Amino acid sequence: MYLYHQKRGMERDARFSRPTARVIFSRVAVIAPHNGVPTLMFRAANKRRNQILEAQLRVYLMRDEVTTEGQFIRRFHELNLLRNQTPSFTLSWTAMHPIDELSPLYGMTPESLVATKTSIVVSLSGIDETVAQVLHARQTYAAHEILWNNQFVDIFYHTSNGHRYIDYNYFHDVVPL
Repeated sequence: MYLYHQKRGMERDARFSRPTARVIFSRVAVIAPHNGVPTLMFRAANKRRNQILEAQLRVYLMRDEVTTEGQFIRRFHELNLLRNQTPSFTLSWTAMHPIDELSPLYGMTPESLVATKTSIVVSLSGIDETVAQVLHARQTYAAHEILWNNQFVDIFYHTSNGHRYIDYNYFHDVVPL
C-alpha cells in the first residue's frame, strides 16, 4: 500500500512540475518594410530563466476562400519565415515573413484581411534545457491585430559593462512609419 501511494504521489508531482512555456508574444503583428520588402513581423520573448533549445516557429495564415466551383472553405497556408528555427531561444525573436509574389498575403489590404476573416496562427515549440521536456506556445492574430505601416519599438539595451537586456515595458509597443 505504501508503494502505491508513493508512486501516485510521484506521478502527481511530475504532472505539476512540468515546465510551462513562459513565452510571450507581442499583442499585435505589424507589416513594415524589411530590406525594401513588405514584411509581416511579430515578436516572441522567452521569459524563462533558461534557454529553450531547438526552438521552432511555424506560422499559418488562415482565411475564408471560395473555390472555382463556388464552395466556401476555410484554408490554411503555411508562411515561410526568414528564420523559423534557432538552436537556442534565450531573449527575444522577431519572426519575419516577406510578402513577395509567393506569399498568400501578396496583394492583400487591411480591408481584404477583414473581409476574408484572415488570422495568423503561430506555434512555437522547443526543449526546456533544464528538464529536457518539450514546450509549446501558441498565439493567434486576428485581422484587426495586424497593423500596417507600423514598426516595433526597440527593446534591446546594453548596460555600461556591455551586457544585453530586454526592457519588456516596450515589448508590445509600435510606432507608425
